Amino acid sequence: MKNHFILTPFFLDQSLPGLESLAEPGWSLNKPVLPKGAPQPRMSLLHEVIASEVKEAVQAGKRPVSIAGDCCSTIGVVAGLQRAGINPFVIWFDGHGDFNTWETTPSGFLGGMALAMLAGLGEQTMPESVGLQSVSEEMIILTDGRNLDLQERDLIKGSKVEHLTDVTELLEYPLPNLPLYIHVDADIINPIDAPAMSYLAPGGPRASELEHVFSFLSGTGQIAAVSVCTWTPELDVDKQSEKVSMKLLQVLLES
Repeated sequence: MKNHFILTPFFLDQSLPGLESLAEPGWSLNKPVLPKGAPQPRMSLLHEVIASEVKEAVQAGKRPVSIAGDCCSTIGVVAGLQRAGINPFVIWFDGHGDFNTWETTPSGFLGGMALAMLAGLGEQTMPESVGLQSVSEEMIILTDGRNLDLQERDLIKGSKVEHLTDVTELLEYPLPNLPLYIHVDADIINPIDAPAMSYLAPGGPRASELEHVFSFLSGTGQIAAVSVCTWTPELDVDKQSEKVSMKLLQVLLES
């Protein structure tokens, strides 16, 4: 399948110019001049562009691939898929849970609420801004999520989200015969292989393990969309984290 790449060089509502070098001919660069104001309305402008690009890509028979500096960009991806008539099964690869709400978060970090937002929990300002319909918890797999806040852990346990702590469990998991949306936060990769992360989570799967799992998922032929939350460019002096992350993305997109 032909892929349509959407590059959003932002971390939340802040420009992240270090990502712009990734852009190749034919990629869409989501780089508007954002008005002054609160972070969430500014981020929603970015998400709206992503949603529109995703919808257009799907309608053109292409697979959308979103690359951005934070996990909240997934709001735009899912909204765009829904606009195109796709209600995906979500597989979320992350060293963290991203399942906090304002009631559970110890930091107030919006990026740590992204998956909860998709599931309709907690903060809904940004999902509502792009018309996102909540994804049923039964339609979500969180895999790895090795670094969870205490109350976030309880929230996940009490939900119907499937939490697979070992990514290789996906090799035997009975995936539904539905379009898959794969989101990968680069911090899922063991820091031995990809250390340039602002929110480093020690341990986790090696790149070789992820490559095996990604190859399996690619082979299902069900991947409708992919997104990547990137490494931190200014920390990636030797480009190791970029190389490892982009190689893994290529494996996901083989089919």
